[in-house]
Amino acid sequence: MSATSGLGGPLRVGVMLAALLAVVLVALLAVGLLWVYKRQEQLLFQPEVLPASHRFEFGADVVELRIPVDGAVLSALQLRVPNPKGLVFYLHGNAGSLQSWFVNADFYRRAGYELVMLDYRGYGKSSGRIESEAQMRADVRAAWGAVAPRYAGLRCVIVGRSLGTSLAAGLAIEVKPEYVVLISPYTRMADLMRQHFPLLPTALLRYPLDTAALLPAWRGPLLLIHGEQDTLIPPQHSERLLALRPQGRLAVIRGAGHKDLQGFEQYLQVLREVLP
Repeated sequence: MSATSGLGGPLRVGVMLAALLAVVLVALLAVGLLWVYKRQEQLLFQPEVLPASHRFEFGADVVELRIPVDGAVLSALQLRVPNPKGLVFYLHGNAGSLQSWFVNADFYRRAGYELVMLDYRGYGKSSGRIESEAQMRADVRAAWGAVAPRYAGLRCVIVGRSLGTSLAAGLAIEVKPEYVVLISPYTRMADLMRQHFPLLPTALLRYPLDTAALLPAWRGPLLLIHGEQDTLIPPQHSERLLALRPQGRLAVIRGAGHKDLQGFEQYLQVLREVLP
């Protein structure tokens, strides 16, 4: 018997253990990827849920709306002003609710524009839950259809911020407002996924939210606003989108990040220019 023949048993055991460990790791990876695919709403959407009894205290001229959509009812707020010049239809970002998003009301009052902002399904006092991008786009279209007739013949501006920018771009192509404003926009969700979760395959993504694919179809006036120090959605996203619509305009707000844009006077001044 050779000196090494007695090692065959331990070697085989080691190989079997390594193979078993590899199988376990692959199984865990598959389970993790399946969770991301099935439950990615928990990663993308971070709603603040408000009780049905919650009262918004933004002034007597702010009216709470209930907008029925397929299988749910959306909560929305409408700032009403005397003899409005038009409508600002605002689609907010992925976290919070109307309680935190309905800001700068005095700015819109002074501008003479009514402001309508809605909570997506599962946000704030809106019922239901988000199940697909197609559902989100249908909800946004239904909400527009519920409020837009009030502003027939007046100037209508669709504003999207962060998550809401792709929804705003898609809606604008359908309803053709006078102006589109995209605040902290992204090219497509897959690009953000590569940036923040580089090890995850983008094939898992069920919410492409591809603003870059939509924007060339928008032929009207376009304003992009981005915080200079935004690390969540870097300004390069706006630069790439502007290249697709060079007739548009990009305003980079110096010193601003992703969450604090609304506090900068330069941001408000840029908005004033589209609300004559």
